[in-house]
Amino acid sequence: MAQANEQTVESGAVADLQSVLSALADPVRLEMVRRLHNADAELSCTALYDTVTKATASHHFKILREAGVVARRPAGQGATYALRDADVEAAYPGLLSAVLAAANAE
Repeated sequence: MAQANEQTVESGAVADLQSVLSALADPVRLEMVRRLHNADAELSCTALYDTVTKATASHHFKILREAGVVARRPAGQGATYALRDADVEAAYPGLLSAVLAAANAE
């Protein structure tokens, strides 16, 4: 059984479709999600952004968490993020794979 600090903080339901699409519509957030998907693992905050400030990245992470697209796990002084692809797929079949396929094709 996982320790409390090993569990993801956000494990609730995926948000409504409009919120998910809005979260994925921003190019910075889409790039964060694309990197998580392509890594196929949890990544540290700093591995997910390199073109924006820490404050801006925090804002984008918050929107993605609230939409239910990513989950955050505290890790020392920072955090790691994981894509909630199975949860998004269950709520909106095919959505995330279609968006990511288009993003990877660019």
